[in-house]
Amino acid sequence: QVQLVESGGGLVQAGGSLRLSCAASGRTFSGYSMGWFRQAPGKEREFVAGISTSGANTYYADSVKGRFTISRDNAQNTVYLQMNSLKSEDTAVYYCAGKVPGSSYYYSSNYNSWGQGTQVTVSS
Repeated sequence: QVQLVESGGGLVQAGGSLRLSCAASGRTFSGYSMGWFRQAPGKEREFVAGISTSGANTYYADSVKGRFTISRDNAQNTVYLQMNSLKSEDTAVYYCAGKVPGSSYYYSSNYNSWGQGTQVTVSS
């Protein structure tokens, strides 16, 4: 497992942008596929975006496709989520997560490392 710490959340107006960061500890970060999930009050945790170990392949939920971009820097042990054109429905706690390659990105149960989450609030 890797230890994950998210940062970059906050309050932003609709239409604005935020960039979330997730710093990982441990030498094995580059061997993990990474994902971002979010959970709004009263709702289940949902997949937002995923990225392969090298960063060559990315995956997005339909609700964020074209607005959010996931990337990673293996030299810095960090994964990012650039969020543009934010909407009120993007308000949630955002979590980064890591998994071993080979399983689906879309299911939270496939991830074995989780950060503590960072709050994103979009005001309309």
